[in-house]
Formats: sequence, C-alpha cells, structure tokens
Amino acid sequence: MYTIRQATHADINRMADIESVCFPESEAASLESFKKRFSVFPECFYVLEVEGIVVGHINGCVYSAPELPDALYSDVSLHCPNGAYQTVFGLAVEPQCQNRGYASALTKHFIEVSRVGKREGVVLTCKDYLVKFYERLGFVNGGVSASSHGGARWNDMVLTF
Repeated sequence: MYTIRQATHADINRMADIESVCFPESEAASLESFKKRFSVFPECFYVLEVEGIVVGHINGCVYSAPELPDALYSDVSLHCPNGAYQTVFGLAVEPQCQNRGYASALTKHFIEVSRVGKREGVVLTCKDYLVKFYERLGFVNGGVSASSHGGARWNDMVLTF
C-alpha cells in the first residue's frame, strides 16, 4: 500500500537522492535546484510513500503555455501561479520500487490535482522509451522537443483537458 501526499521541506533531501539515482547527472535536479524550486512553488511537489518511506516523487512548475522550455528548469521566476499548464520537471521512483505502478499513480495524481486546479493541461518531455508510458496516461506525443536539457533528445508530451 502507498500514500501520495504533498511534499514538505523535510522531503527535499530524499527527493534529491531519488533523483540522483534515477537520472544521469547532466539531467538530474541538484539538491540546490530542489530547494530553490520548492521555495517558490511547493504546491507543485508530491511524494509517494510506502510504509512511511518516500520512494518516489513528481514535481514541476506552472506555465502559461503548453510547452516546457529549458529556461523553466533554472529560472524559478518563470513559474506562473495562475498559468494554464502544469509542467512536469521530474518523475522518479527508487529503482528497487519500480514496476509496481508508482510512477503511473504519481502521474495520475498530478493530472487530477491539475484538473482540480482548473489548469488546461499537463506538459512534459520524455525520452523515446517513455513515450508509450505517457500515451497510456492520455498524453499526446508532439514530436521531438526543442529541449536540449542535459544534452539529451526529448519528446514533447501534452495532455489537454
């Protein structure tokens, strides 16, 4: 059994640890990035706990357009609290806890929070191998992204309500 809840300041170190094992160093958000982002938009951070231990997280900022420009990762002033689209910067689950539906549960939770918050949709970028995962959750593949975050090739994914 698991619980999804809004993250607290006390979760930031754990979230950064999970991030560092799930993403290459060039793509992973640093502890400092987590702290900076959380200080501006804490309402956009959720964690998944199993037996009281955080094993996964999802986070992002709110933006005015259905896109995820690279500048959002580093410039917290671009967060638009009343914006139309929830972005996903990161979705990560501890490797030993993967393939149990936790990433899907976190994503579905974020989608529902976005709907309730009257957003127009959710946007993210992902690598080729994750396109089908997000399509199963209702996202539409917008093709290769202009993003060069971490030096990787990304796909734009959009879910419009």
